[in-house]
Amino acid sequence: QVQLVESGGGLVQPGGSLRLSCVVSGSIFSLNNMGWYRQAPGKQREAVADITSSGRPNYSDSVKGRFTISRDNAKNTMYLQMTSLKPEDTAVYYCKIEMGTFRRTYWGQGTQVTVSS
Repeated sequence: QVQLVESGGGLVQPGGSLRLSCVVSGSIFSLNNMGWYRQAPGKQREAVADITSSGRPNYSDSVKGRFTISRDNAKNTMYLQMTSLKPEDTAVYYCKIEMGTFRRTYWGQGTQVTVSS
């Protein structure tokens, strides 16, 4: 059994910053890609950023240059540093991991990020 717990969301003004964390616990083995997704009200869930097991990041065009994804493999933790936040970044942010040979996926429960003045 694997659990993913996100934290760090909240209310922030436009231009502000937040740092999200995703802690993975339980029966962990061969942790592969990890990623952040978000879903705004009335919209489909979309990929924000992902990072390989070796630390290579990839970003969506909408967040490139503003968000930074990282991971600490020793702590089974992934981070998303978000800066220059915009109202359109408002969404529930989810973390996702891939694990094992068959890259089974697991999702967290989500954390709300609201960007508003």
